Amino acid sequence: MAEQTVQRRVVVAEDESLIRMDIVETLRDKGFDVVGEAGDGNKAVELAFALKPDLMVMDIKMPDLDGLSAAEKIAELKIPVVLLTAFSQQELVTRAAEVGAMAFLVKPFSPQDLLPAIEIALSRHAQLVALESEIQDLGERLETRKLVERAKAVLSEKMKLTEPEAFRWIQKASMDRRLSMADVSRTVLDQLNK
Repeated sequence: MAEQTVQRRVVVAEDESLIRMDIVETLRDKGFDVVGEAGDGNKAVELAFALKPDLMVMDIKMPDLDGLSAAEKIAELKIPVVLLTAFSQQELVTRAAEVGAMAFLVKPFSPQDLLPAIEIALSRHAQLVALESEIQDLGERLETRKLVERAKAVLSEKMKLTEPEAFRWIQKASMDRRLSMADVSRTVLDQLNK
């Protein structure tokens, strides 16, 4: 059975319609699903929230709301953004990084320039998501360890158990009741720590 590749969904925001059409055509030719197009920053933000695409390709200079401000609003959705500009001033590059842009491309550019920038943006985004998930997992593990340590101390004091006995008690209660050790520890602390 052949493996199917998932089409990545993209919103393109560019106020110059000819450039926008070129970008859309390039992306479609390379297998992207362009799910929305915008000619201004407000519409780009609206489409991002409504469609939740896998990627945004946005011009910096757009009417109503510039691409940098739009990228800042979109940042809460954690959608990777590739910013396009006719200007390569350092302050724009710095601001683009501050608002979370994953790539920055200076016009005029060719499809050979755009596609690697998109791939880098998608790759960086995937790395960032993986790191955030790992940090969250480590935080949860640390929280569980702290709860278990506090519950062991309470069990040792109230039930006169040694530390290993208290740990085994929590572990057994967790398995018997099909609860996490964190949940058992919370219950111990709620019930016995009065």
